[in-house]
Amino acid sequence: MGMNVGSSSGSGEPEVMMDVNTTPLIDVMLVLLVMLIITIPIQLHTVNLDMPPPSSQPPQQDPVVHTVMIDFDGTIYWDEAALPNIDAVNAKMQEVGAMAISDQPEIHIKPNKLVDYGVVAAVMASAQRNSVKKMGMVGNEQYVK
Repeated sequence: MGMNVGSSSGSGEPEVMMDVNTTPLIDVMLVLLVMLIITIPIQLHTVNLDMPPPSSQPPQQDPVVHTVMIDFDGTIYWDEAALPNIDAVNAKMQEVGAMAISDQPEIHIKPNKLVDYGVVAAVMASAQRNSVKKMGMVGNEQYVK
């Protein structure tokens, strides 16, 4: 009872292996891929807003509120009056931003749920550029299903 080990070519020398071992190559590629994924910075598309700190004191008088409505087609309304373009929005935001922080009226941005986000971001960026501190998003209940 014998066991057959190897080939029976009779020469006694092992045959040369002609295949390439790809396992180390795959391991190196996976390591490089993981390193690439870890080192790529996260891209955030946000508008950083400098908001005032919260206060526990109630206001002495009711604040003045301006409502900026953004319709589904991108039309911007300032207190129910349509504004022709983003430059008019910038002019209104400059007026509000030129006031002292305590005297600034509140700006309530109310976008339609079908509006392109770029228009909303442009209005928020305009408020940020013009130092509007009292700003908020209203009408978010339309997004709840």
